[in-house]
Amino acid sequence: MPVLIRCRLRRWCVLQAGLGKLAQKILAGAGARHAELSLVLVGDRRMRRLNRHYRGISRPTDVLAFPMQEGSGPACSLLGDVVIALPTAARQAAFAGHSLDQEVVLLLIHGVLHLVGYDHERSPHEARRMRRKEQAILRSLGRIPRLVKDVKRDA
Repeated sequence: MPVLIRCRLRRWCVLQAGLGKLAQKILAGAGARHAELSLVLVGDRRMRRLNRHYRGISRPTDVLAFPMQEGSGPACSLLGDVVIALPTAARQAAFAGHSLDQEVVLLLIHGVLHLVGYDHERSPHEARRMRRKEQAILRSLGRIPRLVKDVKRDA
């Protein structure tokens, strides 16, 4: 199924084909092989607005997930939306000592797992369960290709 990718930033260039293929592998690892996914890459200001509006927290966060299949309505092929703040992801990657591509993949896995029902905030047990699944999916991906280019830095 398709992965719809939208980058709302001029500073970064997203290599959509590679990111789309990786997202499909993540969906398969999460048990949602046939689902559609929307991935939006945004800046910190937009993420802060989303976080404030939907969670009541007035600061940017790294990733938000908006499931489409909550409730008892008719089944929908669109699993939901994952929104990643690239500036926050870049800072986290630098702090952790790995690439922005690695951080985007970690955040995408985290967001997709939220869409399929994992919730680390529910309990310590659920947090461990989610972390184990994140690690298993990450291992299954193998080498992570170049996904995001910083236009200012790479110019």
